[in-house]
Parts: sequence; C-alpha cells; structure tokens
Amino acid sequence: MAHPEHNPILQFGTSRFLQAHADLFVSEAAKVGQALGNITIVQTTHSAQGAARVAAFRRSGGYPVRIRGWQDGAQIDEERRAHAVTQAWQAGSDWRQVRDAAVAARVIVSNTGDTGYQLDESDHAGMLDGAAVPASFPAKLLVLLHGRFLAGAAPISIFPCELVADNGTVLRQVIVTLARQWQVSPGAISYLETGCLWINSLVDRIVSEAIEPIGAVAEPYALWAIEAQEGMLLPCSHRQVVVTGSLREYEQRKLFLLNLGHSYLAQLWMERGSPAGMTVREAMDDGAMRAALEALWREEVLPVFAAMGARHGDAALAYVAQVRERFGNPFLAHCLADIAQHHAGKIARRMAPVAALAQQLCPALAQPRLRAMLTPGAQP
Repeated sequence: MAHPEHNPILQFGTSRFLQAHADLFVSEAAKVGQALGNITIVQTTHSAQGAARVAAFRRSGGYPVRIRGWQDGAQIDEERRAHAVTQAWQAGSDWRQVRDAAVAARVIVSNTGDTGYQLDESDHAGMLDGAAVPASFPAKLLVLLHGRFLAGAAPISIFPCELVADNGTVLRQVIVTLARQWQVSPGAISYLETGCLWINSLVDRIVSEAIEPIGAVAEPYALWAIEAQEGMLLPCSHRQVVVTGSLREYEQRKLFLLNLGHSYLAQLWMERGSPAGMTVREAMDDGAMRAALEALWREEVLPVFAAMGARHGDAALAYVAQVRERFGNPFLAHCLADIAQHHAGKIARRMAPVAALAQQLCPALAQPRLRAMLTPGAQP
C-alpha cells in the first residue's frame, strides 16, 4: 500500500457512485499527469458490504468500470480500469490510520448518502482527543480537522459530493456549529472557517449497478461541476470536471430537466397503471409517454431557460439532447417504481421551483402539466 504522503486525497464513502465518478476521474487524470495524487478511501459505516469493499481495495490492483450507453448518437460499451485508490481504511477499526491520513491529506472528498450530515446524540466533545470514533460523519470530520489544526497542517480543500444544494456551505455550517457546541478553541474555529475551504459542487452520473466486490457499471455521461473558490486545490483536471463561477445554472438544468423528467415519467406510470417493472427506457419507447414528456420539456420548461437569456436557453437545449440519450440507455434498468419513491416530496422539489421561476420571468407562460401536479390534493 502507498505511503500516506503519496495519497493527498482522502475520501469518505466507498459507494459504486464514487468509484465510477471522482475515483475514475482521478485515475484517468493521473495517466496524463493531471491528478493531485492517489486516494485513501474510508468506509464510515459498519456494514458487511462496506467491510468487503475495504478488504477488496486493500488487495486490489485496480478495479473495472464498465461504461455502457449512448453518447453523441453512438453506442458505447467499454471497460476502463481505475487505479487511483491505493489505500483503504474502515473508520471503526482503523481510526488511528484515518487520523494520520487526515493530517497528511490536501483534499477531502465525501459522498455519505442522504443522511450523511445528520448528527448523532452519542457523539460528544470528549471525542476531540481522537481516542474514540464518533458515530456521525460530521463529528468524525470535526475530530479529524481539529487534529489537523493541532498538528499545524496546511489549509485543505473539502469537496462534498452529497446531493444537497450548496453542499459545501451546508457542511461547513454543520461542522462549525458542532465545534462551537463542543467549545473548541477560537483558533480552531478560525481554522475551520478560513483554513478549510468548503467547496460547493454538483455530481451527475447514473451508476446503475455494482461489480462485486469493487467496480461499477455507469453511463457515458458524467459531470462534476465545482464552484470556483480562491485558493482551492482540485483533486484533478479532467474533461468531465467543470470549474464554474455559477454552479446554480448546472443545478437548475439537472433539477428542471433530468430530475423533473424522471418524476414526470413516474407520474405518468402511476396514472396509466403501467407494468410494475417498467423502466425509464421502456417509458421512452412508449409513444404516448415519450410525447407527453417531450411536450412538458418543450412547452413548460425550456421556455423558462430561454427567458433567462440566449446562453441559458442554448445550454438547456444541449442538455435535453443528452438527457434523451441517457433516458434511452439500452443497458440501464432504471425502474420507475424506484423513482416514484417519496414522489410527493420530489414533485415539490423538482416542479415547484421551475413554476415559481416561470411566474417571475415569463408570467404569461402556461404550465398546465406542472401546475396539475403541484395542485394540493391532486391524485396521480
């Protein structure tokens, strides 16, 4: 295994998504000298599946990522190998090694799931000495960053990849608030606020299945949009990593076109009583469902982007073309039943903002399909 100083990237989360996204980007960038270095990966939970991944990473000489789908009208079906992860630890059993890796790191990446920023009542200020392992990810990160501060470590760039709007800002607030509750020193608070750079980012790639024990199957499309911040250190430079001064436009395109499109197909699936196992690709092959989705995009969503200006309108049209290919991926079994989980909440998050923006930018625009779904008490 690599020596810590050769692993400047510390990653929390061992999911198939990260394996086929950030980890693959770093691996491919390293081949052309565009990566910061190798990755130390940390499994933060106690699951048996996670432990198996850690063991596999430790004995691995890389792992496969199968890229399958459509891109620019051509069918892609190829296997790549990722080699950037060269060290792996399990937080519960390898906490000392994780603490050492945190002091040596220059970049932190995380993707800890939908509940990753939730705190745990069992965590307490006495854990700052590093002897005990906190239960929650925020408390773990606070202990590790506090250890960096005590060691006099340099500033560090932190790239949360959780699907939370303004994820860097949100995680920073969670960590700083917890630090104040634990009454850490003013110097440590200052380090957390200014010595740590909390970077907002957006990730976008459908990773359809795992390859056991490590590896993944993913679509060709991938994006890691990173909001520019002075002084930040990137894990790598890569064609699918975009540094932007305006992360919001990437978030809006994904939310209003891809995510909204998924939920609208799920709505149609429920209304029509379509087969229980129907996939997104099968919905796109259904003439009526495809026509309804295309009409929703064309008549109720794309005009909102056009109202933002020509650049936004053109970018949205290009993104819709990519989404069509992604939804029609013949290799991807993305079930509408899975998308329909927590449907009401998704409708509110994905439909309401575009309706509100339309009211602001183009109040004469009729959005009958969106507004029908947003009507309280409406039945799918």
